[in-house]
Amino acid sequence: MIGLLISLIIVGLIAGFIARAVIPGRQSLGILKTIILGIIGSFVGGFLGFLIFQHDPMDGFFQPAGIIGSIIGAIIVLFIYTRVVGRSVAR
Repeated sequence: MIGLLISLIIVGLIAGFIARAVIPGRQSLGILKTIILGIIGSFVGGFLGFLIFQHDPMDGFFQPAGIIGSIIGAIIVLFIYTRVVGRSVAR
């Protein structure tokens, strides 16, 4: 259990950091929010993988993805986050 949590945090940090590097603009996210971004991106990537391939080894559509799926999911989540936060700040 502790190994799963540590690996989830590490993958979340890597995916969140890469997503922040890919999306242009300034994101005011600290390290904890970057980790959370990557973890949410991992689940989004797992969900999208299930939708695309219609198969997964755990027989569920809500699962963590691999590092590539996590990065893609984190980029999608960060893109949506910057658009929503950007809109609320502009008002």
